Amino acid sequence: MGKKGSMPSFKTVDDYINSKPKEAQIILNELRSLIKEAVPEVIEIPDCKVPSFTLVPEKKTNQQMMIAAYAKYVSFYPHQGTIDRFEQELEGFELGKGTVKFPFNKPLPKELIKQMVAFRKQEVMDY
Repeated sequence: MGKKGSMPSFKTVDDYINSKPKEAQIILNELRSLIKEAVPEVIEIPDCKVPSFTLVPEKKTNQQMMIAAYAKYVSFYPHQGTIDRFEQELEGFELGKGTVKFPFNKPLPKELIKQMVAFRKQEVMDY
């Protein structure tokens, strides 16, 4: 049975990450770093239920990219167009609508993630 009640809000991305188990913190911090490497000017949105990242500030800023921790994996939400573009490269990872799940026991595909972030930035710019 899942937790009941509303999902807490966090004031900063650090608050969110620090509230998670150590295994999740490691992956969340890696993803955060990879997003910043791919798009150094990224803006973190601190007042969300999960960490969100604005890749192109002059465009619709909410939900351009998100990350979230769960019991056995971290979800990376680069949106469906990005998932569709990189579906072959993501073989072996569980995919959902607009998301890829990175389990705690498997290394992150770092270069692929950076490519996905750059692709998502371009996708947002092209809107």
